[in-house]
Amino acid sequence: MATQPFQQRFPVKSLADVERLEQTPYDEAVPVQSTYEIFRNSAQAFGDKTALTFLRTANPDDEPIRWSYSELLGGINQTANMLHALGVCANDVVAVLLPGCLESHLALWGGEAAGVVFPLNPLLSDEKLISLMRVAQAKVLIAYGADGDIPLWSQAMRVRSQVPSLLHVLRVAHHDEPAAARPALPHGVHHFNELRAQQPADRLLNERKIVAGDLAAYFHTGGTTGSPKLALHSHGAQVFTAWASVQLQSVTKDDATLNGFPLFHVAGVLPSSLSAFSAGAEVIIPTPTLLRNREVLANYWRLVEKYRTTALSAVPTVLAALSNVPLGGADISSIKYCRTGASPLSPELAARFEQHTGLHVHESFGMTETAGISTITPPGVNGPAGCVGFRMPYSQVRVATLDATDGSAGSDVPAGQQGMVLIKSPNLFSGYLHEEDNVDVITTDGWLITGDIGWIDEAGRLNISGRAKDLIIRGGHNIDPKSIEDALAGHPAVDLTAAVGAPDAYAGEVPYAFVTLRSGMAVTEAELLAYAEQHVDEAPAKPKRVTVLDKMPMTNVGKIFKPDLRLMAAQNVIDKVVNEVCEELEIPPALRPQLVADSARKLIRVSLDHTQLGERRKELTRSLDLALSRVPFKSELC
Repeated sequence: MATQPFQQRFPVKSLADVERLEQTPYDEAVPVQSTYEIFRNSAQAFGDKTALTFLRTANPDDEPIRWSYSELLGGINQTANMLHALGVCANDVVAVLLPGCLESHLALWGGEAAGVVFPLNPLLSDEKLISLMRVAQAKVLIAYGADGDIPLWSQAMRVRSQVPSLLHVLRVAHHDEPAAARPALPHGVHHFNELRAQQPADRLLNERKIVAGDLAAYFHTGGTTGSPKLALHSHGAQVFTAWASVQLQSVTKDDATLNGFPLFHVAGVLPSSLSAFSAGAEVIIPTPTLLRNREVLANYWRLVEKYRTTALSAVPTVLAALSNVPLGGADISSIKYCRTGASPLSPELAARFEQHTGLHVHESFGMTETAGISTITPPGVNGPAGCVGFRMPYSQVRVATLDATDGSAGSDVPAGQQGMVLIKSPNLFSGYLHEEDNVDVITTDGWLITGDIGWIDEAGRLNISGRAKDLIIRGGHNIDPKSIEDALAGHPAVDLTAAVGAPDAYAGEVPYAFVTLRSGMAVTEAELLAYAEQHVDEAPAKPKRVTVLDKMPMTNVGKIFKPDLRLMAAQNVIDKVVNEVCEELEIPPALRPQLVADSARKLIRVSLDHTQLGERRKELTRSLDLALSRVPFKSELC
């Protein structure tokens, strides 16, 4: 029996409203069992209404490709049936290596209807993709059949023979590829859309009865061990993310959103896509390269005007870029809600963006381990930067003391006091694939230890103030420092390695690496930086600087003490800004240390204001503020 699409019951403006939602029993409030059921319900309710719009180019005048809700469900049915015919069963893994395209959603949701879907990051190296698919025991790979700025098809063909579990590769054609241009394919490789077209679109042939506890997806997330960490999502967890987002974000069938998040990332798949589909909204895919496409950013406000988008969701890095894109007379009055997350939002950027657009930025907080969302600041509830909003209904958030010896969570702290953030919710993940990765992740009584430091304000909202984890967050992208450390450790001259985040005005953080050398060995920092460029798999993780130290800072139990390294990284940023300003003002080197003494902020601000650096001055000021926030105001640091 079909249920209804998700609808907001009433606007949420306070914690009391969240508690009011909880007065309805959970099974009655969220009767949907699977992501497939979401699409079935929306197709029944909205039929010919546009579900997906794909922009071939960033030119607002170009004709897009549109799919209705009925067409989307039909494509999902065909995809699931095709996978079923290829032998995919409920617990078999379907890997997906696609850019932004319509078929991404067929692969994602058809994959979940047939088995377990595993979105892959197209920016990863061959070796990392092979490792991930081997760990997941992927049975099918759905890959993009073209080589653009990222050579996805060549990569798929290179790696397929190195994954023993992989039986089939499905080639997704470029959106405007004529049938006559389709290449001949080797054994075990098939044309996705040709094979899909042979399947019925009106039903699932596997007759699967999916329940909330069934596995829906694997998501790769950065870890501290050498092996990949794959987070397991149940259908129920993903369904709850969609339902809760609708309740707190006021998503309706009249909404439209430009989803520029990559569709291998939990934010792009769940809070930004599934939530919209569950309420009948329109999701717009801005070209295959999404917001990596500079023309999309340059035309963003014109695209908002053309498609009358109502919601803007982007990481702070993108908000910073959009702050520099002139509105050019574009009517953006259709936007009723602006949301960010994934990395810290600075007060300066929040104010700058609001001044430029008139839009207040609402922050949210989520993790791969909570199916993308844990707290939301609803429309109309304005908070300061760092305030990430109310908890989800039927969920709980605690702030506890942080054990200084092992990083574990202790007893609860009073409201307003900082501590480790812990979460318990219906969208909590089902653990990591490898049992050893689950140690010290979830407490014995079911609380997720997030690794983030925060506090609860007087309105009951969570505020995030930092991270206990060592993850480097560059423009919303989580970087495991171990991936950098392991790469540099391969250099024959390197003894110890450590990577941390250095403050950056544009990305929030960029990776800096520190090394010590083996006795009798010599290597320049430039050589190490070039080595890292070659050996670090993922482009965002490639360090901006590698510094050789005589001695690595250590704790008394022999662990590398990263707070000292973060301090060094911040000091490097300060030194760079000071030197650039001093060069502009022709200040002698002997006098420069005075600029980072106790009155550093005031002195440098005054100096910056008298330079002729233009827009560069603003960037330097932001970099300086970020760096100084991490450095004690002590003259001996100079």
